Amino acid sequence: MTMHRLPFLFAGLLLASCQMGGSGGQQSRYLAAYGPRNSQRASTDPGAAVPDDTSYWAGDGKTGPPSIRINLRQQKAYFYKGAELVGVSRISTGKEGHDTPPGTYKITEKDRDHRSSVYGIFEEIGTGRVVNDDADMSKDKVPPGCKYVGAPMWNFMRFTGGIGMHTGYLPGYNASHGCVRMPDKMAKVYFDNVTLGTPVIVE
Repeated sequence: MTMHRLPFLFAGLLLASCQMGGSGGQQSRYLAAYGPRNSQRASTDPGAAVPDDTSYWAGDGKTGPPSIRINLRQQKAYFYKGAELVGVSRISTGKEGHDTPPGTYKITEKDRDHRSSVYGIFEEIGTGRVVNDDADMSKDKVPPGCKYVGAPMWNFMRFTGGIGMHTGYLPGYNASHGCVRMPDKMAKVYFDNVTLGTPVIVE
């Protein structure tokens, strides 16, 4: 092998090693579709997110107190200013056993860069290699030499307990641990237009 080919061979081996690890080389669904801040963890999961062709926002310049109505059956979140509907977002709510609870709530916290304290990944310290891409801190222990990294929940809008609306992976069905996942563009605009105390009705 000629010497001038060695750098290219090394680069190829390095690229291959960086793409390995985790569960069969796949990244967690929790880490999929979170926009530019997570571009280095793009999902290789074959169950790609369903394209969003129903969400919209028409609330700029509109006045009136904000409120949100979440329809579990339709998997939609409706945004109102006063009595006027100004936005609709496709969502993914809690899966069976982790149902999003119906009720009347209010926004109690806004956190643009929120991460889960319960669900996420275990990654190897120093290398960043994912050793568990579906970690649950309520039952899993962090392996030696690893650390826990909470699932990103950007644009988090808490409305009851540990449950809130946030940017997340939308496979086209109920898939969360109780939170209301939204497309990133819609989570951002909802986040920007709610205040602490904004009513949230889940039905």
